[in-house]
Amino acid sequence: MGNLLYWAFAFLVIALIAAALGFGGLAGTAMSGAQMLFWVAIVLFVISAVVGIFRRRT
Repeated sequence: MGNLLYWAFAFLVIALIAAALGFGGLAGTAMSGAQMLFWVAIVLFVISAVVGIFRRRT
């Protein structure tokens, strides 16, 4: 999961740099990629937390 957050942060940095340089299309695409990777990481974290809680109970 750390890899997903790393790539989300990398896409965020690329989007910020592209936006500062005036590349709106590239910035929007990179930001969309960063958002998607961030939410996938969050969903996987919640799923693994719930599975971990249920495994501990049995």
